[in-house]
Amino acid sequence: QVELVESGGGSVQVGGSLRLSCAASEYTGANYCMGWVRQAPGKERETVAIVYLGGGITSVADSVKGRFTISQDNAKKSIYLEMSNLQPDDTALYYCVSDRNYCPLTGTHEFDSWGQGTQVTVSS
Repeated sequence: QVELVESGGGSVQVGGSLRLSCAASEYTGANYCMGWVRQAPGKERETVAIVYLGGGITSVADSVKGRFTISQDNAKKSIYLEMSNLQPDDTALYYCVSDRNYCPLTGTHEFDSWGQGTQVTVSS
């Protein structure tokens, strides 16, 4: 199983910015994809951004479009989530995920690998 290690969470005020990082122990497969899933207490799990590493194709959820950007660095086997104009609704535990074949933005897909999670807290 691929090991994913996240970093970069923290506490910010409304309107602030954070950058999350995730390093993977390996990349496997032509359709390998990675992304970020967040879970807030009392809310459904939400996939906020994904990237297919082979072609660099990215997608972000409507709830964060225009504020969050996902990027990759294949040489470092890493992805990043740049978050700006953060709002209290963005408060959640953010997990880095990966899959050998498929990373949907909708639904509750069971990704192959999960990181340990990094907390993002936005206060007003």
